Amino acid sequence: MKENSLKYWLAWNKIPDIGPKRFYKLLEYFGSVDAAWQAKLGEISKVLNLSPKISSRISEEKNNIIPEQELDLIYKYKVNVLTIEDALYPENLKTIHYPPPVLYFKGTIVESDKNSISIVGTRKATYYGKMVAEKLSKDLALAGLTIVSGMARGIDTAAHKGTLSVNGRTIAVLGCGIDHIYPPENRRLAQEIQESGAVISEFPLSTLPERQNFPRRNRIISGLSLGTVVVEAAEKSGALITADFALEQGREVFAIPGNINSPLSNGSHNLIKQGAKLVNNYQDILEEIHIELPQKTAEKEMIKENTSLTEEEKTIYQIITKEPTQIDEIIEVSKLSAGKVSEILLNLELKDLIKEIEGKRFIKL
Repeated sequence: MKENSLKYWLAWNKIPDIGPKRFYKLLEYFGSVDAAWQAKLGEISKVLNLSPKISSRISEEKNNIIPEQELDLIYKYKVNVLTIEDALYPENLKTIHYPPPVLYFKGTIVESDKNSISIVGTRKATYYGKMVAEKLSKDLALAGLTIVSGMARGIDTAAHKGTLSVNGRTIAVLGCGIDHIYPPENRRLAQEIQESGAVISEFPLSTLPERQNFPRRNRIISGLSLGTVVVEAAEKSGALITADFALEQGREVFAIPGNINSPLSNGSHNLIKQGAKLVNNYQDILEEIHIELPQKTAEKEMIKENTSLTEEEKTIYQIITKEPTQIDEIIEVSKLSAGKVSEILLNLELKDLIKEIEGKRFIKL
């Protein structure tokens, strides 16, 4: 898109009172964003059927925006932009009701991202929830799917990390401007995502991560995907908003069963009661979305690596299960020295076969 036109897309997107619905009304009536920007306020108000209060507010917001400066900002922060008219605009997102007119992103958006699954859940995830999100994202990424999530703490972070661990593609959708990384501890994760996928947002630069932005963020997460998997969610979790959007958009909804005694399972279990597909493994998802993809060579490499264990490593690996095992118990059962067990545990962890959790306990991945 020509810079002269792009600056007006960015300028209109900067005005809070001009959401996607009003944006498309202007585009349809005036024929271009350029012509709409040059139009008189009275005509704009008439086209959008604005109240005097909102009309005045839009006028004030518009007068405070210099389109050329919006263009300068994306160059300053090295941000890429797609509009709904661009060929690379995500295919799945384009089909939702009033798709975002403008997307800001860092990284790459590719055609194969149409084969995407979103994995979402609570920020206050249990160890079980994070383990499931990580395992599921790995398996789906190895099957050739792009994993979409919101880069929030808990389940989202686990889903992104699981995908990256097998060199898969992942997309993080932000509820703020792309020049703000939220939560701040995920700055490094955001950089890694950009290198093997994309970090995207519909919000203009400098937008802060405010509460009201996250439902809009969730709408994009589900809109980019063929289906949404809720891993762990309380009854009023934001992840359920993403599931609602997925249903509205005609996409599949999946849920992971959890501990019946945990309040963080209530939201997921309610979804299953309402007809969401119960997921035991990644194949349940592939069957439902009706696509078959070849396994990546990364999986074959992992299998090859995992079978090349020493006898002592195999002994330790067989002792550890999916349930947390104390290091003292591993030492006692293996009959090996504490130093040797610690060395082997580290090797197994580096091979991505086990993981250490709190209290010097280990679980099999």
